[in-house]
Amino acid sequence: MATAHHNLSQFDSPLPSAADMRFGIVVAEWNREVTEALLEGAVRTLRAAGCPDVNIQIKYVPGTFELTLGAQFFAEYTEVDAVIALGCVIQGETRHFDFICQGVTQGITQVQLHWNMPIAFGVLTVENQQQALDRCGGRHGNKGDEAAAAAIHMVKMQLDMEAVSPNKERDIHSVN
Repeated sequence: MATAHHNLSQFDSPLPSAADMRFGIVVAEWNREVTEALLEGAVRTLRAAGCPDVNIQIKYVPGTFELTLGAQFFAEYTEVDAVIALGCVIQGETRHFDFICQGVTQGITQVQLHWNMPIAFGVLTVENQQQALDRCGGRHGNKGDEAAAAAIHMVKMQLDMEAVSPNKERDIHSVN
Protein backbone atom coordinates (compact mmCIF):
# COMPACT_ATOMS: atom_id res chain seq x y z
CA MET A 1 0.00 0.00 0.00
CA ALA A 2 1.28 3.46 -0.81
CA THR A 3 2.44 5.61 2.07
CA ALA A 4 -0.11 8.26 1.11
CA HIS A 5 -2.82 5.82 2.25
CA HIS A 6 -1.09 4.43 5.34
CA ASN A 7 0.53 6.03 8.38
CA LEU A 8 3.99 4.49 8.85
CA SER A 9 3.68 4.86 12.63
CA GLN A 10 0.41 2.92 12.99
CA PHE A 11 0.54 -0.86 13.25
CA ASP A 12 -2.18 -3.35 12.42
CA SER A 13 -1.30 -5.60 15.36
CA PRO A 14 0.39 -5.11 18.73
CA LEU A 15 4.15 -5.45 18.82
CA PRO A 16 5.67 -8.47 20.52
CA SER A 17 7.76 -7.80 23.59
CA ALA A 18 11.30 -6.74 22.73
CA ALA A 19 12.47 -6.91 26.36
CA ASP A 20 15.07 -9.60 25.64
CA MET A 21 15.95 -8.55 22.10
CA ARG A 22 19.12 -6.74 21.02
CA PHE A 23 19.19 -4.32 18.11
CA GLY A 24 21.82 -2.53 16.12
CA ILE A 25 20.80 0.62 14.32
CA VAL A 26 22.96 1.89 11.48
CA VAL A 27 22.18 5.46 10.44
CA ALA A 28 23.30 7.40 7.37
CA GLU A 29 24.74 10.83 8.15
CA TRP A 30 23.74 12.20 4.74
CA ASN A 31 20.37 14.00 4.96
CA ARG A 32 20.92 14.11 8.72
CA GLU A 33 17.77 16.10 9.53
CA VAL A 34 15.75 13.23 8.09
CA THR A 35 17.85 10.32 9.36
CA GLU A 36 17.97 11.65 12.92
CA ALA A 37 14.16 11.84 12.90
CA LEU A 38 14.04 8.25 11.58
CA LEU A 39 16.38 7.23 14.41
CA GLU A 40 14.14 8.90 17.01
CA GLY A 41 11.17 6.97 15.66
CA ALA A 42 13.00 3.63 15.67
CA VAL A 43 14.30 4.07 19.22
CA ARG A 44 10.88 5.22 20.45
CA THR A 45 9.25 2.10 18.98
CA LEU A 46 11.88 -0.25 20.41
CA ARG A 47 11.48 1.32 23.86
CA ALA A 48 7.67 1.15 23.62
CA ALA A 49 8.00 -2.59 22.96
CA GLY A 50 10.09 -2.99 26.12
CA CYS A 51 13.60 -3.01 24.66
CA PRO A 52 15.99 -1.54 27.26
CA ASP A 53 18.41 1.16 26.09
CA VAL A 54 21.36 -1.10 26.91
CA ASN A 55 20.13 -3.47 24.15
CA ILE A 56 20.17 -0.75 21.49
CA GLN A 57 23.46 0.05 19.75
CA ILE A 58 23.66 2.96 17.31
CA LYS A 59 26.40 3.50 14.72
CA TYR A 60 26.70 6.05 11.93
CA VAL A 61 27.92 5.66 8.37
CA PRO A 62 28.60 8.47 5.86
CA GLY A 63 25.67 7.82 3.53
CA THR A 64 22.89 5.45 2.57
CA PHE A 65 25.14 3.38 0.29
CA GLU A 66 27.31 2.49 3.31
CA LEU A 67 24.35 1.11 5.28
CA THR A 68 24.96 -2.33 3.81
CA LEU A 69 28.47 -2.64 5.17
CA GLY A 70 27.41 -1.06 8.46
CA ALA A 71 24.71 -3.72 8.80
CA GLN A 72 27.25 -6.42 7.99
CA PHE A 73 29.61 -5.09 10.67
CA PHE A 74 26.78 -5.36 13.22
CA ALA A 75 26.10 -8.95 12.12
CA GLU A 76 29.76 -9.91 12.17
CA TYR A 77 31.10 -8.11 15.24
CA THR A 78 28.21 -7.84 17.70
CA GLU A 79 25.59 -10.04 19.33
CA VAL A 80 22.51 -8.21 18.05
CA ASP A 81 19.40 -10.10 17.00
CA ALA A 82 18.55 -7.67 14.20
CA VAL A 83 19.77 -4.53 12.51
CA ILE A 84 17.71 -1.51 11.53
CA ALA A 85 19.16 0.40 8.56
CA LEU A 86 18.06 4.05 8.34
CA GLY A 87 18.78 6.36 5.43
CA CYS A 88 17.31 8.77 2.93
CA VAL A 89 17.96 9.18 -0.78
CA ILE A 90 16.39 12.17 -2.49
CA GLN A 91 16.00 12.18 -6.28
CA GLY A 92 18.37 14.56 -8.00
CA GLU A 93 19.08 15.52 -11.58
CA THR A 94 21.26 12.49 -12.36
CA ARG A 95 20.92 8.71 -12.24
CA HIS A 96 22.92 8.58 -8.99
CA PHE A 97 19.62 8.12 -7.12
CA ASP A 98 18.85 4.93 -9.06
CA PHE A 99 22.27 3.39 -8.44
CA ILE A 100 22.25 4.15 -4.71
CA CYS A 101 18.71 2.87 -4.21
CA GLN A 102 19.35 -0.32 -6.14
CA GLY A 103 22.71 -0.94 -4.48
CA VAL A 104 21.50 -0.51 -0.92
CA THR A 105 18.34 -2.56 -1.53
CA GLN A 106 20.28 -5.48 -2.98
CA GLY A 107 23.04 -5.11 -0.40
CA ILE A 108 20.70 -5.23 2.58
CA THR A 109 18.96 -8.27 1.12
CA GLN A 110 22.29 -10.06 0.63
CA VAL A 111 23.49 -9.27 4.16
CA GLN A 112 20.36 -10.56 5.84
CA LEU A 113 20.34 -13.75 3.82
CA HIS A 114 24.07 -14.37 4.29
CA TRP A 115 24.01 -13.78 8.06
CA ASN A 116 20.55 -15.28 8.65
CA MET A 117 19.62 -12.11 10.52
CA PRO A 118 16.75 -9.67 10.09
CA ILE A 119 17.87 -6.34 8.63
CA ALA A 120 14.98 -3.86 8.61
CA PHE A 121 14.97 -1.55 5.60
CA GLY A 122 14.24 1.95 6.89
CA VAL A 123 15.43 3.82 3.84
CA LEU A 124 13.37 6.61 2.34
CA THR A 125 13.61 6.89 -1.44
CA VAL A 126 11.80 10.10 -2.27
CA GLU A 127 11.51 12.75 -4.95
CA ASN A 128 12.08 15.78 -2.72
CA GLN A 129 12.83 17.04 0.78
CA GLN A 130 9.15 17.55 1.65
CA GLN A 131 8.33 13.90 0.90
CA ALA A 132 11.19 12.90 3.21
CA LEU A 133 9.94 15.17 6.00
CA ASP A 134 6.41 13.79 5.57
CA ARG A 135 7.80 10.27 6.18
CA CYS A 136 10.18 10.93 9.09
CA GLY A 137 7.61 12.16 11.57
CA GLY A 138 5.38 14.30 9.39
CA ARG A 139 1.94 13.70 7.97
CA HIS A 140 2.69 10.11 6.91
CA GLY A 141 4.23 9.05 10.22
CA ASN A 142 7.77 7.83 10.65
CA LYS A 143 9.50 5.13 8.59
CA GLY A 144 11.81 4.61 11.59
CA ASP A 145 8.80 3.38 13.59
CA GLU A 146 7.88 1.00 10.79
CA ALA A 147 11.44 -0.34 10.43
CA ALA A 148 11.74 -0.98 14.17
CA ALA A 149 8.38 -2.76 14.22
CA ALA A 150 9.45 -4.94 11.29
CA ALA A 151 12.70 -5.82 13.08
CA ILE A 152 10.83 -6.79 16.27
CA HIS A 153 8.36 -8.98 14.36
CA MET A 154 11.15 -10.70 12.41
CA VAL A 155 13.24 -11.41 15.53
CA LYS A 156 10.14 -12.86 17.21
CA MET A 157 9.46 -15.03 14.16
CA GLN A 158 13.04 -16.26 14.06
CA LEU A 159 13.09 -17.03 17.79
CA ASP A 160 9.77 -18.88 17.55
CA MET A 161 10.99 -20.96 14.61
CA GLU A 162 14.34 -21.71 16.23
CA ALA A 163 12.54 -22.87 19.39
CA VAL A 164 10.79 -25.66 17.49
CA SER A 165 13.62 -26.47 15.12
CA PRO A 166 15.47 -29.79 15.54
CA ASN A 167 18.70 -27.82 15.03
CA LYS A 168 18.14 -25.30 17.83
CA GLU A 169 21.50 -23.56 17.75
CA ARG A 170 21.97 -20.91 15.10
CA ASP A 171 25.45 -21.10 13.65
CA ILE A 172 25.97 -18.04 11.48
CA HIS A 173 29.34 -19.35 10.34
CA SER A 174 27.78 -22.31 8.55
CA VAL A 175 25.69 -20.03 6.31
CA ASN A 176 27.10 -19.66 2.79
